[in-house]
Order: sequence, then C-alpha cells, then structure tokens
Amino acid sequence: MGILGLFFLSSGLYMGWSLGANDAANIFGTAVGTRMIKFRTAAFISALFITLGAVISGAGAAKGLGALGAVDALAGSFVVSAAAATTVLWMTRAGLPVSTTQAIVGAIVGWNLFSGNPTDQAALTRIVGTWIYGPILGAGIAFILFFIVKFILEKLDIHLIRMDKYTRVALVLAGIFGSYSLGANNMANVVGVFVPASPFVDLQILGITVTGIQQLFLMGGLATAVGVATYSKKVMMTIGNNLYKLSPVTAIVVIVSTAMVLFLFASEGLKLWMESMGLPSFPLVPVSQSQAAVGSIIGIGLAKGGKNLNLKLLRNIVLGWIATPTSAAVLSYIALFFMQNVFLQQVHM
Repeated sequence: MGILGLFFLSSGLYMGWSLGANDAANIFGTAVGTRMIKFRTAAFISALFITLGAVISGAGAAKGLGALGAVDALAGSFVVSAAAATTVLWMTRAGLPVSTTQAIVGAIVGWNLFSGNPTDQAALTRIVGTWIYGPILGAGIAFILFFIVKFILEKLDIHLIRMDKYTRVALVLAGIFGSYSLGANNMANVVGVFVPASPFVDLQILGITVTGIQQLFLMGGLATAVGVATYSKKVMMTIGNNLYKLSPVTAIVVIVSTAMVLFLFASEGLKLWMESMGLPSFPLVPVSQSQAAVGSIIGIGLAKGGKNLNLKLLRNIVLGWIATPTSAAVLSYIALFFMQNVFLQQVHM
C-alpha cells in the first residue's frame, strides 16, 4: 500500500476517533456521571472491548451498510468518511450525542447523488427505520429492566455498603458488554465505506490468516480507542448528568438496555437462530447507539413518573439527529466535487 493509500485511509482513522469521542459517552456516560467509575477506567475498558468487538464481529453490520451504496474508489471512500467524521465532530463540540450512523448514511447518499449511482431504497429503509424504533426499543427495554431490578433489590434487601460494591462491578460488566456491542455494530460506520476499495491484502501470521477486512476493522478499533481517551469526557457528562439525573442502579439499566439494542442488530448468530426457528429477525445494520442511549434514559424517566426530564436538551438532541444526515450529505457532495475537479482524483468508477 502506497503513501497515497495511507493518506486516503486517514479519514477512516478520523471517523474512528470521532466515534470514540462521541459514542463512548453512551456506554459509560451514566457511570461516570454518577461518579461510580472514574473516567480513566471507563476509557480503558471502552477502548479495549470496542477494538475486540470490531475485529471479531464487526463485519455483519458492514454488509448492511454496504448495500446502501458501494463506494468503489479509495478517494471517494476518503471523502465520504471525512465528511461524516467532520459532521460528528461539529456535533460533539456542541456537546450533543449525535449518531455516527446517520452521519455515514448521509455521506453515502451524498456520494450516490454525485456519482449517479442509485440509493438502494430497501437498504435505506432498513437503516432509517432503526432511527425510529431504535430509541423506542431502548426505552422499552429500560422501562422493563427498571422494574425487574427494582423488584430484585427489594427482595434481596442488600446492605448499603455491599450494594455499592455490587453496583460498581455491575457497571463495569455492563460497560464491557456495551463496548463490545459498539465495536461490533458501529465499526461499520468507521471503515465500512473502505471495504469495496480496501487496499489491504490477507496476511498469514503464525499460521493464522488475518483478512484484509479484519485489518481494516482493527485499524478502526484502534482509532476509536484514541478518540475515547482524548475527547469523550464532555459528551459523557451530557449523557450522564444533564439529560436526566440517574442513580448508579438506573445507570446500569441504561447501559445494559443500550447494549442490548446494538447487540440485536449486530449478532449474525442470533439472526440465523431466529430465522431457523421461523421467527422474524433483526437486520444486520449499524444502528445509532446515541439514540438507543437517549431512548433508554427516557425509558427510565417514564418508569419513574416522567418527572425531571430535561426537555429542552432533549429537543436539541433531536434537532441534532435531523441535522446530522442532511449536513453530512451536503458536505460529502461538495467535497467530492473538489476532490474530483480540483485535486483530480477518481472518486467513483
């Protein structure tokens, strides 16, 4: 892979950094916001298990994203990824937990418009559908889990000191599950657009084949880890403290319910099992963890009577969800024009 290829892949690293800076908030924001887990601990766990989830299970959701539009030139992949990452960064700087899924979908649609390729309406419908029922599903799971956890705690009557210890352990375990699910589902947003034009070739290491796709996802996972460590704290506090005041126990519920939403749309094994049983399965597409997290927090708020929700902040978050795909599409289209006509790089075949 030449210098130019490495340069074009840099926007994937940028996108991975943006994912870590923004979406890690939805894993540990509630735990950090309630001061049950230190930010450094949360950042380390997030970085490690996001990377593992990306390498082990990241390819499933990437197929669903690829069906939306196959960006078939490396320069085009660079522009699409950079446009999505820049959009996410704008929202992150404003302290809003936006959707990297919406950003990359908007950027791909911008590429489709510029290149003249049709946008797969079925794939678009599947992905956009998750923007609606993803937060609803998160709210429903959190609502039910809240009453289950409340019932269990009332029956066990655990001593306060021991309860504090158990809560911290549960937050860590929930965070591991959430981090892995984020890597498995949302890494498609980071490097999925590079899959059709990937410059990597399969490698043999100690008799084990490491595919070019796995190398792509490892690269994205490591970039995401850097984003977690360097820039995620501000959004963590938005999720953990400002939208709704969470107790440590409700924080666990939010993390688990958010992770469950991502897992449902990332697990190829679950999809195959449900289909073998004749059941309708969840599509393997990247879903918005930000939306699932906000939905989960709203579910907790509703379970507790609907009081104390910060409706003004919620309104701003929803507006960010609307602005994200639109901004990414426009930015992608404009940047593609400059890449092709000013820098004379082929952005589509």
